[in-house]
Amino acid sequence: MIRLVENLGPAAQISEEDCEGTLALCYEERVKGRLLTKDEHGREVGLFLQRGRVLRHGDRLRAEDNTHFMVKAQAETLSEARCDDWPGFAKACYHLGNRHVPVDVGERILRIQPDAILEDMLRGLGLEISTVRAPFNPESGAYSGGHHHHH
Repeated sequence: MIRLVENLGPAAQISEEDCEGTLALCYEERVKGRLLTKDEHGREVGLFLQRGRVLRHGDRLRAEDNTHFMVKAQAETLSEARCDDWPGFAKACYHLGNRHVPVDVGERILRIQPDAILEDMLRGLGLEISTVRAPFNPESGAYSGGHHHHH
């Protein structure tokens, strides 16, 4: 088994061609620091990474033998909410954020994991809901990336 032990992030100076392999992972797999999976060649790969950091599309991972692998956000079934006006969009963002729901935010487009109750709430706010297949890359949060808030 190949043991991946460090996330070098997407900005690592390692080209896609210099990566030994690619891991196509859905969001639920990318939130785990410990995972047994396979790369695109069918080789068994184990994640032994620092917990608490979500793997992002394009992240480069270092293996124990100093080879590198790239993370690919795998397409999955999502609920997509669209809105034509900014006030309605802002209200939808507020209500989802108030519930601490992972949200992939675009320009007047929100993607969430399927949830009938949240979808009904968004419809009630005037958004149109559809089902799509796409990679899920929710916002990482206001306090991620080394910035800390002190009271």
